[in-house]
Amino acid sequence: MLRQLARLTRPLPAAGHDALGVTIYDHPDGAVIAQESGLEGVTCVDDAARLLSVLSDVWERAPKPWIERWARGLLDFVLWMQEPDGTWLNFVTDWDGEKNRHGITSMSGQNFWQARALAGVGRAARAFDDAAADAAFARGLARAAAEDAPPDIRSLHLATMLRHEDADLGLVRRWSNEIVSCRNGDVLKNSTYEVGEPHLWAHIQEAVLASASIALSDRSLLDAAVASAEKVTLPAVERRFEAPTTIPYEVSSCILVCDALAAATGEERWASAAADARGWFDLRDAAGVAVYDRDTGRVADGVDDGEVSANSGAEANICAAEALMDDAVAIAEQMTDPFAG
Repeated sequence: MLRQLARLTRPLPAAGHDALGVTIYDHPDGAVIAQESGLEGVTCVDDAARLLSVLSDVWERAPKPWIERWARGLLDFVLWMQEPDGTWLNFVTDWDGEKNRHGITSMSGQNFWQARALAGVGRAARAFDDAAADAAFARGLARAAAEDAPPDIRSLHLATMLRHEDADLGLVRRWSNEIVSCRNGDVLKNSTYEVGEPHLWAHIQEAVLASASIALSDRSLLDAAVASAEKVTLPAVERRFEAPTTIPYEVSSCILVCDALAAATGEERWASAAADARGWFDLRDAAGVAVYDRDTGRVADGVDDGEVSANSGAEANICAAEALMDDAVAIAEQMTDPFAG
């Protein structure tokens, strides 16, 4: 996955001399511009910040200079996209760096890219002792805390706070209560408007509540996390994520939940479920095509009607790196500088 992400990474000089972006989509016939919701762009903060977090984690275990340069290049882009009010724009429409200020998937506000940018700069600030990233984190956190957010976005805020060295336990409590209050019976919902089974991508409420239960010494949060995961996460793992379409982001979210519950409860069933879910990346379709092609380093964008996609974009490979972090570190230790020359 790191090899494919390196292939997708390109210079973005408008954001700084060493700034980098990561191409969103990669099809067999080349890169494709994102335009599902009108013209979106060629690279985005959402993916760059997530990759920044991954590289920060990898660098702390395999501190190679090229990993730090890669991470700092992405950090330059993410910092450049932050607005004075602490929010973030998401897309640039071209590699010349034209910022998309008005697209519904790019404008600033309380949204996924705001939450992921916050996580990315916070992670980089700690990994690389970067003052600019720390200042951006403070501005972004103030904005995130000042406004309401749906549970799937608030869970990202909470995950970021729980990883911070000086976690504000008042915010941890407040955000945990927000997440617990939005549910249908035992099932934690992604938003108050959601009906039916919750979507699995970005559904990490059980994971953050399990971690918050430890930070706050509050068993009720863990009980709520377990009750929901038994109805949402475990069934998905047990059916091997069989669905008309399954994407790596759904699987990585379930892995995060199972890992957190294994750590909080000490129960083997959650560790076993996490291992089973990780096995999805080596799933092969009828033609013998794996979701994660370990020879080429490409992770497919998903499985559609039992067939593995030929596409391999940024999100799929980032999610795989998050879910298979030991593999990502091992790959980094074996790689030579992919940007040399």
